[in-house]
Amino acid sequence: MERLPPELSLRIFCLLDHRNLATAQLVCRRWKIMGSDNSLWCDLFIERWGLDQATFYAPSDSKTWKHVYMVQDRCDRNGLGLKIIREGDDYYLIHQGEIQSHLGSRISKMENISDSLANYKDDDKEEPNLGILDKILFFIGDFEAASAQAKRSRLV
Repeated sequence: MERLPPELSLRIFCLLDHRNLATAQLVCRRWKIMGSDNSLWCDLFIERWGLDQATFYAPSDSKTWKHVYMVQDRCDRNGLGLKIIREGDDYYLIHQGEIQSHLGSRISKMENISDSLANYKDDDKEEPNLGILDKILFFIGDFEAASAQAKRSRLV
């Protein structure tokens, strides 16, 4: 495929669905660049969600059709609300389909606890670091506190 002209390679990539196109981009730099072509992702978007949706969600600023496609796909899978999702070993905070924050990576629970306990001393005032679960619980605690304040202000 290295000797094929780029136009022919793009025609071949047009035959792929979004999963296979994303996988093809992992092969090499050349395929990553060709697989990120705006027209490919625009065609995939129109094929999946239709021309009306494509007109409404057309990328603006520095966003690409690939980005718009990924956000819309994430919205379909997870909804528009605030969610914490896991993709592979990584946890993300999602709002309206956009990744708002990378919360961290999954670490073996036993490794994490043993490391935390090994570093923890009774004299220390710091809590052991339990990793991603602590970050998620901390975020949920902050979110509940903020929403409780909002609920109280609605009642008044």
